[in-house]
Amino acid sequence: MKILMFGRGVIATMYGWALERAGHEIEFYVRPGRAEQYGPAIDLDVLDSRERLRGRNVTERWPVRYRETLDADHDFDLIVVSVQHYHFPEVVEFLAPRVGRATVLVFNNLWTEPREAVSALPADQVAWGFPGAGGGFDDAGVLHGSLLPMVFFGTLGGAPTAREQAVRQVFRGAGFKFRENDDFRGWLWLHFIQNAGMHTRSLKLGSLAKVAGSPAEAREVVLAIRELLPLVAARGVDLRRHRGDVLAVQAPAWLTGPAMAWLLGHFEPVRRVLEAHANPEELRSVGRDTLAEARRLGVAVPRLAAAEPLFADPGR
Repeated sequence: MKILMFGRGVIATMYGWALERAGHEIEFYVRPGRAEQYGPAIDLDVLDSRERLRGRNVTERWPVRYRETLDADHDFDLIVVSVQHYHFPEVVEFLAPRVGRATVLVFNNLWTEPREAVSALPADQVAWGFPGAGGGFDDAGVLHGSLLPMVFFGTLGGAPTAREQAVRQVFRGAGFKFRENDDFRGWLWLHFIQNAGMHTRSLKLGSLAKVAGSPAEAREVVLAIRELLPLVAARGVDLRRHRGDVLAVQAPAWLTGPAMAWLLGHFEPVRRVLEAHANPEELRSVGRDTLAEARRLGVAVPRLAAAEPLFADPGR
């Protein structure tokens, strides 16, 4: 399959590498001038845990191909979009007249209504997913992070179409396992508030990694996420359809806090994601957008509100 990774971010790079290793033809779309800036290869320092839980260290210089234009008559089969949620509208605007016959895999966070977010794209050419990976580029351009064995797919109701099944097969063929959810709208929003709860603490502490190994901090994360569940419910999500995802948050925090701290501190693939994350603006934006929605709907979120000075927009 011929696959275009939209942008050269952490997720696009990791999955582009994995999919190329599985035999697919990979290119990256980047803004004009960026190809020369980036250079012909990407330096990887990635823990790949698809085959074994502790992971396999991958340290290599990976030659890549870039393109700085995209015409409507391109021959890509799949376009993978994984960008920060605040960049998503401009990506959709760019892709709308250039989709061609490709499937567009939305592979990132969203806090807006999913159908509205992709309304400019052909509805029958959109697939929904979410990565199980993370990390960051250092000042020398080296990508540090982890590629986890699980990815997440879903629909906005009903069974996956043939086009969506083909996307799942691409990832299955690359050695990934996946979970399926037929209320992906709700799943995305639950994941968004989980990030908001985590980031309220990580911004205070100075890094995501400092949450790991601290039962007291992890307990605060659990409580912060718990108080955001009514916000998701107020947006029309039936939390009963997501019992597995909310169970740990609804359980006693004295129990789940230490368990979370241990997992974040001792499971190397996850710990490396926390240590390598290098985009503080993403953390701040998640906090701002979540709090704005809570205020719009009149949902009390005291922990998030108390953390507002950490993520408030200084320009406002």
